[in-house]
Amino acid sequence: MTNNESMSEPASSSRPGSSKQQQQPNLEITEKVRVLCLHGYRQDADAFKSKIGSFRKFASKYADFVFITAPHVAPPLEANAEPVQEQRSWWANKDDGTFKGTNKGGPAFGYQESLRLVEDVWKTQGPFQGLLGFSQGACFVGLICGLAKKKLTSIRPEFAVLASGFISGSLVHMSAYEERISIPALHVYGLTDEIIPKEMSQALANHFKNVDILEHDGGHYFPAKAQQKQTYINFFQDRLQEYLEQQELQQSGNASFVDSADGEDEANDAEVAAVMDDSD
Repeated sequence: MTNNESMSEPASSSRPGSSKQQQQPNLEITEKVRVLCLHGYRQDADAFKSKIGSFRKFASKYADFVFITAPHVAPPLEANAEPVQEQRSWWANKDDGTFKGTNKGGPAFGYQESLRLVEDVWKTQGPFQGLLGFSQGACFVGLICGLAKKKLTSIRPEFAVLASGFISGSLVHMSAYEERISIPALHVYGLTDEIIPKEMSQALANHFKNVDILEHDGGHYFPAKAQQKQTYINFFQDRLQEYLEQQELQQSGNASFVDSADGEDEANDAEVAAVMDDSD
């Protein structure tokens, strides 16, 4: 899969609208929110999509998910081995070009390229309403939300899902955590996660004001069993409801503007007619 390829679920259908709504083609109202998904370290779009198949099934009534692959190939696990093209990385935080979530004070090699890629997909394949990430991808989602809060990126997520997320230890990323984030966010983490301990995910959750927490008894994975189903459904139901309400308000505002403009035109016509009558 190339760096800028993506995969999405089937497009959602449009809501039936009034004649005035139909006259506003740039205001698309859909029955689902669209979510851009960022995979974990040493994954790619295909692997991540496959791994969260059950989760997608739970949420598919309310959301469409688009998956993209990070631009960097991760170094091989073993010395002198050939790199595996499907093992990708959003950035490296160690001098040897690898990444480890618990590393502190390191660099962020390749981060800007990854940010430009996500910004480009957000613009060209959107509109999107939400971001979803796992592990390094969840760390990236947290960074993007922080940048959006400070208007330092063109991405404007309305909500986020962060599974096994954590605060980046790279020094260049510290400013992204200066302000708490107000968009709704679902934080998912395992109580026995040995790769990203739960305390790291909890620290990231503390940077969000409007938080739902889903803890599970497992380790470093995106859980999607029966006991998690309702949490996912509730979260995406709420996000879809908010989105549709926002679109309805926007449509109502545009309709009011059109009605007002029509009324002004009628008043102007009446004034012209009166002037013509006077001149006669």
